Amino acid sequence: MTGRVEGKVAFITGAARGQGRSHAVRLAEEGADIIAVDICKPIEGVKIPLATADDLAETEELVKKTGRRIVTAEADVRDSDALKGTLDEAVGKLGRLDIIVANAGIASGGDTLADTDERDWQDMIDVNLSGVWKSVKAGVPHILAGGRGGSIVLTSSVGGLKAYPQTGHYVSAKHGVVGLMRAFAVELGQHSIRVNSVHPTHVSTAMIMNDDTFRMFRPDLENPTADDMAPICQMFHTLPVPWVDPIDISNAVLYLSSDEARYLTGVTLPVDCGSMLK
Repeated sequence: MTGRVEGKVAFITGAARGQGRSHAVRLAEEGADIIAVDICKPIEGVKIPLATADDLAETEELVKKTGRRIVTAEADVRDSDALKGTLDEAVGKLGRLDIIVANAGIASGGDTLADTDERDWQDMIDVNLSGVWKSVKAGVPHILAGGRGGSIVLTSSVGGLKAYPQTGHYVSAKHGVVGLMRAFAVELGQHSIRVNSVHPTHVSTAMIMNDDTFRMFRPDLENPTADDMAPICQMFHTLPVPWVDPIDISNAVLYLSSDEARYLTGVTLPVDCGSMLK
Protein backbone atom coordinates (compact mmCIF):
# COMPACT_ATOMS: atom_id res chain seq x y z
CA MET A 1 0.00 0.00 0.00
CA THR A 2 1.34 3.44 -0.93
CA GLY A 3 0.12 6.99 -0.71
CA ARG A 4 -1.47 6.53 2.71
CA VAL A 5 -1.10 10.26 3.48
CA GLU A 6 -0.93 11.47 -0.12
CA GLY A 7 -1.30 15.21 -0.57
CA LYS A 8 -1.27 16.00 3.14
CA VAL A 9 1.12 18.22 5.08
CA ALA A 10 2.65 17.10 8.36
CA PHE A 11 4.25 19.29 11.04
CA ILE A 12 6.84 17.33 13.03
CA THR A 13 8.84 18.59 16.01
CA GLY A 14 12.19 17.14 17.01
CA ALA A 15 12.64 16.23 13.36
CA ALA A 16 16.40 16.64 12.99
CA ARG A 17 17.29 13.10 14.03
CA GLY A 18 16.05 9.98 15.79
CA GLN A 19 12.34 9.29 15.87
CA GLY A 20 11.41 12.69 14.44
CA ARG A 21 13.58 12.22 11.37
CA SER A 22 12.20 8.73 10.91
CA HIS A 23 8.63 10.05 11.12
CA ALA A 24 9.38 12.75 8.55
CA VAL A 25 10.85 10.32 6.06
CA ARG A 26 8.17 7.68 6.59
CA LEU A 27 5.29 10.13 6.11
CA ALA A 28 7.04 11.60 3.06
CA GLU A 29 7.40 8.12 1.58
CA GLU A 30 3.63 7.81 1.85
CA GLY A 31 2.93 11.12 0.12
CA ALA A 32 3.05 13.88 2.75
CA ASP A 33 4.91 17.17 2.54
CA ILE A 34 6.80 17.95 5.72
CA ILE A 35 7.32 20.89 8.07
CA ALA A 36 10.35 19.82 10.13
CA VAL A 37 11.29 21.73 13.27
CA ASP A 38 14.08 21.20 15.78
CA ILE A 39 15.92 23.33 18.33
CA CYS A 40 19.32 22.43 16.81
CA LYS A 41 21.31 23.63 19.82
CA PRO A 42 22.05 22.51 23.37
CA ILE A 43 19.77 23.11 26.32
CA GLU A 44 21.81 24.15 29.35
CA GLY A 45 21.72 21.40 31.95
CA VAL A 46 20.69 18.64 29.52
CA LYS A 47 23.64 16.25 29.36
CA ILE A 48 22.64 14.29 26.29
CA PRO A 49 23.84 16.13 23.15
CA LEU A 50 20.89 17.45 21.16
CA ALA A 51 20.49 17.69 17.40
CA THR A 52 22.41 20.14 15.25
CA ALA A 53 21.68 22.23 12.17
CA ASP A 54 23.59 19.63 10.14
CA ASP A 55 21.24 16.93 11.45
CA LEU A 56 18.22 18.94 10.32
CA ALA A 57 19.82 19.50 6.91
CA GLU A 58 20.26 15.73 6.60
CA THR A 59 16.58 15.20 7.38
CA GLU A 60 15.76 17.74 4.66
CA GLU A 61 17.82 15.84 2.10
CA LEU A 62 16.29 12.49 3.05
CA VAL A 63 12.77 13.87 2.62
CA LYS A 64 13.65 15.47 -0.70
CA LYS A 65 14.88 12.10 -1.96
CA THR A 66 11.33 10.80 -1.58
CA GLY A 67 10.14 13.47 -4.00
CA ARG A 68 8.16 15.40 -1.41
CA ARG A 69 8.49 19.03 -0.36
CA ILE A 70 9.90 20.04 3.00
CA VAL A 71 10.22 23.27 4.95
CA THR A 72 12.68 23.24 7.86
CA ALA A 73 13.15 25.64 10.75
CA GLU A 74 15.24 25.88 13.88
CA ALA A 75 12.72 26.56 16.62
CA ASP A 76 12.37 25.75 20.30
CA VAL A 77 9.10 24.09 21.29
CA ARG A 78 9.21 26.13 24.50
CA ASP A 79 8.82 29.30 22.40
CA SER A 80 5.21 29.83 21.31
CA ASP A 81 6.02 32.83 19.13
CA ALA A 82 8.72 30.93 17.25
CA LEU A 83 6.40 28.00 16.61
CA LYS A 84 3.58 30.24 15.42
CA GLY A 85 5.87 32.22 13.11
CA THR A 86 7.40 29.05 11.71
CA LEU A 87 4.03 27.47 10.99
CA ASP A 88 2.52 30.61 9.52
CA GLU A 89 5.39 30.82 7.04
CA ALA A 90 5.56 27.09 6.29
CA VAL A 91 1.82 26.67 5.75
CA GLY A 92 1.95 29.71 3.50
CA LYS A 93 4.46 27.85 1.35
CA LEU A 94 2.87 24.40 1.42
CA GLY A 95 -0.75 25.51 1.40
CA ARG A 96 -2.29 23.48 4.22
CA LEU A 97 -1.76 21.52 7.41
CA ASP A 98 -3.31 18.12 8.13
CA ILE A 99 -1.07 16.30 10.60
CA ILE A 100 0.77 17.31 13.75
CA VAL A 101 3.37 15.00 15.28
CA ALA A 102 4.50 16.52 18.58
CA ASN A 103 7.61 14.44 19.03
CA ALA A 104 10.31 16.72 20.47
CA GLY A 105 11.55 15.66 23.87
CA ILE A 106 14.49 15.27 26.21
CA ALA A 107 15.45 12.54 28.66
CA SER A 108 17.47 12.40 31.85
CA GLY A 109 17.42 10.40 35.02
CA GLY A 110 19.33 8.97 37.90
CA ASP A 111 17.76 10.76 40.86
CA THR A 112 14.68 10.01 42.92
CA LEU A 113 11.93 12.61 42.77
CA ALA A 114 12.85 13.76 46.27
CA ASP A 115 16.40 14.46 45.09
CA THR A 116 15.62 15.81 41.60
CA ASP A 117 17.09 19.25 40.96
CA GLU A 118 14.43 21.90 40.37
CA ARG A 119 16.11 23.02 37.14
CA ASP A 120 16.04 19.46 35.81
CA TRP A 121 12.36 19.19 36.73
CA GLN A 122 11.47 22.47 35.05
CA ASP A 123 13.41 21.70 31.86
CA MET A 124 11.65 18.35 31.57
CA ILE A 125 8.17 19.81 32.06
CA ASP A 126 8.89 22.77 29.77
CA VAL A 127 10.05 20.61 26.85
CA ASN A 128 8.21 17.31 27.24
CA LEU A 129 4.84 18.62 28.39
CA SER A 130 4.47 22.36 27.77
CA GLY A 131 6.34 22.01 24.48
CA VAL A 132 3.83 19.42 23.30
CA TRP A 133 0.93 21.68 24.24
CA LYS A 134 2.52 24.68 22.51
CA SER A 135 3.23 22.67 19.35
CA VAL A 136 -0.37 21.51 19.06
CA LYS A 137 -1.70 24.95 19.99
CA ALA A 138 0.35 26.50 17.16
CA GLY A 139 -0.85 23.98 14.60
CA VAL A 140 -4.54 23.58 15.38
CA PRO A 141 -5.68 26.89 13.81
CA HIS A 142 -4.16 25.83 10.49
CA ILE A 143 -5.91 22.44 10.54
CA LEU A 144 -9.18 24.13 11.45
CA ALA A 145 -8.74 26.61 8.61
CA GLY A 146 -8.57 23.73 6.14
CA GLY A 147 -11.95 22.41 7.21
CA ARG A 148 -10.94 18.86 6.30
CA GLY A 149 -10.24 17.48 9.76
CA GLY A 150 -6.86 16.03 10.59
CA SER A 151 -4.73 13.90 12.85
CA ILE A 152 -2.58 14.82 15.83
CA VAL A 153 -0.11 12.32 17.30
CA LEU A 154 1.65 13.05 20.58
CA THR A 155 4.79 11.17 21.57
CA SER A 156 4.50 9.93 25.12
CA SER A 157 6.27 6.82 26.42
CA VAL A 158 5.68 3.57 28.23
CA GLY A 159 6.69 5.88 31.08
CA GLY A 160 3.47 7.77 30.36
CA LEU A 161 1.43 4.70 31.29
CA LYS A 162 3.39 3.35 34.25
CA ALA A 163 6.12 4.53 36.58
CA TYR A 164 9.82 3.80 36.77
CA PRO A 165 12.21 4.81 39.56
CA GLN A 166 14.86 7.52 39.16
CA THR A 167 13.01 9.12 36.24
CA GLY A 168 10.06 10.69 38.04
CA HIS A 169 10.22 14.03 36.25
CA TYR A 170 10.17 12.24 32.87
CA VAL A 171 7.36 9.93 33.99
CA SER A 172 5.34 12.91 35.22
CA ALA A 173 5.73 14.81 31.95
CA LYS A 174 4.86 11.79 29.83
CA HIS A 175 1.79 11.04 31.94
CA GLY A 176 0.81 14.67 31.40
CA VAL A 177 1.01 14.14 27.63
CA VAL A 178 -1.77 11.56 27.97
CA GLY A 179 -3.94 14.17 29.66
CA LEU A 180 -3.21 16.64 26.87
CA MET A 181 -4.08 14.03 24.27
CA ARG A 182 -7.39 13.16 25.85
CA ALA A 183 -8.40 16.77 26.41
CA PHE A 184 -7.50 17.78 22.86
CA ALA A 185 -9.37 14.73 21.53
CA VAL A 186 -12.54 15.75 23.37
CA GLU A 187 -12.29 19.39 22.29
CA LEU A 188 -11.34 18.81 18.65
CA GLY A 189 -13.46 15.79 17.80
CA GLN A 190 -16.34 17.97 16.63
CA HIS A 191 -14.01 19.25 13.90
CA SER A 192 -13.07 15.72 12.76
CA ILE A 193 -9.60 16.17 14.21
CA ARG A 194 -8.38 12.96 15.82
CA VAL A 195 -5.83 13.04 18.65
CA ASN A 196 -3.88 10.00 19.83
CA SER A 197 -0.60 9.20 21.56
CA VAL A 198 2.18 6.68 20.93
CA HIS A 199 4.05 5.08 23.79
CA PRO A 200 7.45 3.72 22.81
CA THR A 201 9.60 1.53 24.96
CA HIS A 202 13.38 1.94 24.59
CA VAL A 203 14.20 3.14 21.07
CA SER A 204 17.64 2.84 19.51
CA THR A 205 18.33 6.57 19.18
CA ALA A 206 20.83 8.96 20.74
CA MET A 207 18.40 9.54 23.61
CA ILE A 208 19.32 6.18 25.16
CA MET A 209 22.40 5.20 23.15
CA ASN A 210 24.80 7.36 25.14
CA ASP A 211 27.27 6.95 27.97
CA ASP A 212 25.09 8.56 30.63
CA THR A 213 22.24 6.13 29.97
CA PHE A 214 24.60 3.17 29.82
CA ARG A 215 25.93 4.13 33.27
CA MET A 216 22.42 4.65 34.66
CA PHE A 217 21.42 1.12 33.61
CA ARG A 218 24.76 -0.45 34.56
CA PRO A 219 26.23 1.47 37.52
CA ASP A 220 28.16 -1.68 38.42
CA LEU A 221 30.48 -1.23 35.41
CA GLU A 222 33.16 1.38 34.91
CA ASN A 223 32.67 1.85 31.15
CA PRO A 224 29.40 0.15 30.14
CA THR A 225 28.32 -0.15 26.51
CA ALA A 226 25.05 -0.74 24.68
CA ASP A 227 25.77 -4.47 24.79
CA ASP A 228 26.09 -4.27 28.58
CA MET A 229 22.78 -2.40 28.83
CA ALA A 230 20.89 -4.73 26.48
CA PRO A 231 20.13 -7.54 28.98
CA ILE A 232 18.66 -5.02 31.43
CA CYS A 233 16.52 -3.42 28.72
CA GLN A 234 15.29 -6.82 27.59
CA MET A 235 14.02 -7.52 31.11
CA PHE A 236 11.45 -4.74 30.60
CA HIS A 237 9.84 -6.65 27.72
CA THR A 238 7.76 -9.72 27.03
CA LEU A 239 9.27 -10.13 23.57
CA PRO A 240 12.95 -11.17 23.54
CA VAL A 241 14.41 -7.85 22.35
CA PRO A 242 16.07 -4.99 24.28
CA TRP A 243 14.78 -2.09 22.20
CA VAL A 244 12.92 -1.14 19.04
CA ASP A 245 14.03 0.99 16.09
CA PRO A 246 12.67 4.43 15.13
CA ILE A 247 10.86 2.96 12.11
CA ASP A 248 8.72 0.86 14.46
CA ILE A 249 7.36 4.04 16.03
CA SER A 250 7.09 5.75 12.64
CA ASN A 251 4.87 2.99 11.33
CA ALA A 252 2.52 3.54 14.28
CA VAL A 253 2.55 7.31 13.66
CA LEU A 254 1.80 6.71 9.98
CA TYR A 255 -1.16 4.47 10.83
CA LEU A 256 -2.63 6.99 13.26
CA SER A 257 -2.11 9.78 10.72
CA SER A 258 -3.77 7.90 7.87
CA ASP A 259 -7.40 7.35 7.01
CA GLU A 260 -6.97 3.73 8.07
CA ALA A 261 -7.36 5.08 11.61
CA ARG A 262 -10.18 7.47 10.69
CA TYR A 263 -12.29 6.55 13.70
CA LEU A 264 -9.50 6.25 16.26
CA THR A 265 -9.21 9.10 18.71
CA GLY A 266 -8.20 9.27 22.36
CA VAL A 267 -6.10 6.12 21.98
CA THR A 268 -2.87 5.37 23.87
CA LEU A 269 -0.96 3.10 21.49
CA PRO A 270 2.04 1.30 23.02
CA VAL A 271 4.90 0.16 20.80
CA ASP A 272 6.51 -1.62 23.70
CA CYS A 273 7.45 -5.26 23.02
CA GLY A 274 4.90 -6.21 25.67
CA SER A 275 6.34 -3.99 28.38
CA MET A 276 2.84 -3.04 29.55
CA LEU A 277 2.20 -6.72 30.34
CA LYS A 278 4.83 -6.56 33.09
